[in-house]
Parts: sequence; C-alpha cells; structure tokens
Amino acid sequence: MSTVRESQERQEPQEVRLAWYRELPPQGKRAVHGAFLGWGLDSYDFWVLPLSLTAIAATFGLSSGQSGWLATTTLVCSAIGGAVAGVLADKFGRVRTLMLTVIAYAVFTALCGLAPNYETLLVFRALQGFGFGGEWAIGAILVAEYASARHRGRTVAVIQSAWAIGWGAAVLVYTLVFNLVDEQTAWRILFFTGALPALAVIYIRMKVTDAPVYTEHRQHAARGSFAAIFRPDLLRITVFTAILSTGCQGGYYTIATWLPAFLKKDRGLSVIGTGGYLFFLIAGAFLGYLTGGYLTDRLGRKNAFRIFAVASGLLLVLYTQLPPSTGSAIMYLGFPLGFCASAIFSGFGSYLAELYPIRARGAGQGFSYNLGRAVGAAFPATIGYLADAFGTGGAMTFGALAYALAFVSLFWLPETRGAELS
Repeated sequence: MSTVRESQERQEPQEVRLAWYRELPPQGKRAVHGAFLGWGLDSYDFWVLPLSLTAIAATFGLSSGQSGWLATTTLVCSAIGGAVAGVLADKFGRVRTLMLTVIAYAVFTALCGLAPNYETLLVFRALQGFGFGGEWAIGAILVAEYASARHRGRTVAVIQSAWAIGWGAAVLVYTLVFNLVDEQTAWRILFFTGALPALAVIYIRMKVTDAPVYTEHRQHAARGSFAAIFRPDLLRITVFTAILSTGCQGGYYTIATWLPAFLKKDRGLSVIGTGGYLFFLIAGAFLGYLTGGYLTDRLGRKNAFRIFAVASGLLLVLYTQLPPSTGSAIMYLGFPLGFCASAIFSGFGSYLAELYPIRARGAGQGFSYNLGRAVGAAFPATIGYLADAFGTGGAMTFGALAYALAFVSLFWLPETRGAELS
C-alpha cells in the first residue's frame, strides 16, 4: 500500500508539470510538434551565419563592419517578412503561412553556400530573412490559440525552447565540419545543411490544422490589416510591444552574432574550445526557455520580463569584461547568461497573442515582434564598427543598453496573465 502511495506521490508532480500538454486536444498537440520542429530548424538556419562569420570574413576579406551587416540585413528583412506573414496568416490561415515561411528560409539558407562573393551572400541572407521573420510569429500564434489561458505561457515557451535545440545542433555540425575540412569549404557545407527544414513542411502539411478559435471567427481575422494595429485602441500596444521587442532582441542578437567571434578573437579559443564554451550557454538557454514559461504563468508576464532584462544586462557585461585570468569562470558564467537571455523570450508568444484581438493578432504579433527585431538588428552592426576601436568584448557591452530599453517599455503595457483569447 505504501509503495503505491509513494509511487503516486512521485507521479503527481510530473502530471502537474505536463498538464499544459495533457489538456491540449489532439490537433493542439500536433500543432505543438509542428511549431517546435519548424522553430528548431529555423534556429539552426540562423546560427550557421554567426558560427561561420570568421571563416566568411576570411574568404571574402571582410571588415568587422561588413560582417555585422550580414546579420543586420537578415534581421531587418525578417521584420518585413514577419509583418507580411502576420497579415497573410490572418487572411489565409496560420498553417498555410507557416509552411510558406519554412520553405523560404530553408531554400535561401542553402543557397548562401553557393554565394561567389559578399554581395551575393548579402542578397541571399536578406531573402532568408523574409522566411525567418515569419516562422516564429505564426507558429507562436498557432500554439497560443490552442493553449488554455492557465498554461499558455509555458505551452508557448516549450516552442521557444526549440531554439536552443536548433542552436545546439548547429554547434555540433559546425564543430564536426570545421574539423574535417578547411574553413573556406566548411562554411559553405554548413549552409547547405540548411535545407533540412523541408522535413518540417512535410509534417506540417500532413498533420497540423488551424485552431477552432481562428477557424470559427476567420471572417473577422480575414478583414485584418496593418491599419488595424495602428487604430486608437491598439496604437499604444503596437508602439510599446515593438520597443519591448527591440530591447530584448537587440541584447540577444548582440550575444548571438558576436559571442563566437569574441571567444575566438578575444579569448583565443580553437573551434573545439569555442564549442565547449557555447555548450554552457546553450544548456542555460534550453532551461531558460522552459523555466521562463513557467514563471510567466506564475509571476505574470511583466514581472518575468523585468527580472530577466535586469539579469541579462548585468551578465552580458560580466561575461565580456571579466579578465582572461579568471579562466574557466567565464565558461561557467555562460550558463546563467544563456538562461536569462533566453528566458526573457518565453513570454513573448503568449503575451502578444493576449494583447491583440483575433482581427489583428497575426498582423500585430508579426509586426511588433519583427519591427523590434529590425531595430534591434542595429546593435550587431553598431558593435561591428565599435569593435574596430574597442575590441569585440568592449563593444559588446553596448548590448546591455538594449535590456534597459525593454525594462522601461513595460510601464506602458498591461498585464495579461490568465486572459482568454478573444
């Protein structure tokens, strides 16, 4: 009898932790699987650029500023792609638009491997950005519309955690490829592997459908447009969610774009050494996404954003400014840095879905999140130019200002924890 009771006590916490998944209908579970796969592969395709940036610069003889523009161009174009995808998702459906975005980022990532010069690579990265920008917004909306109000934060955060999975996969392939062939060939092979997301399209096409909350009110969503999110009832929401997104993404893409280069140039690490340091960052990121979703449901959306904005800014400064004599301490510091810089994104999908009504949900989420991505993209480019004068590590401290911007924007946004989607 006691054995049965002890077994039940061990199982109950797990059942509570998985309640968000158990409460989903079968189609909701398939939506989670499809969005998770799509976002993980989207992450993989994004990370092949930062990991290859040093080799690309050597191949084409690029300055730090030119290298930074490769990342910035991708992110600026992702804003346009995300905003357009949001409107398409309102008019034609979440699933159809999701498939279109996955195809776009997969095809153009692979084509980057064929680029004969810097200018062509820049164009391919711009086109890749259109698909990259739309995928997250549409996948997050799709899952949020299936999730219950009580568990929406952690449900969408699980989708967000796929970013760390794709990141880890990219680092593993990078470490393998760059140790087997010369750098000028290796970065091209890494981009060729970006065709893998085609697998996600097959699954999404066969298994995933739009949520009832969308299909039952599609006539209202189909009338949505960019104009709707700038009307008086939504204008403040649109402006300050874009500022919140700018701050979070400006800080994050500072880390994402320049950390591999910082580890190589400022810390003098080899390919394998860089991979080891990034492992701690990625492990922290994965747990951050999952924990951040739990905290957005427990503490509220705004409180979670505030906590992780402050922590991320402080940790970014510490990571880049601690002297090399601290040795492995910096490596271990990557865990909390990855945790906080990633956990701050866990609440975005649920928060934006709750802030916008169905008539403007796709357009609002696609525009505000991706406008923030475009403006935040100025940080990697700016740091590229500052690096010539202050070194990569010194320039990266500029990214801490982005997190301050995110913190301040929350004073003009409402709390939405527990809200039902209209």
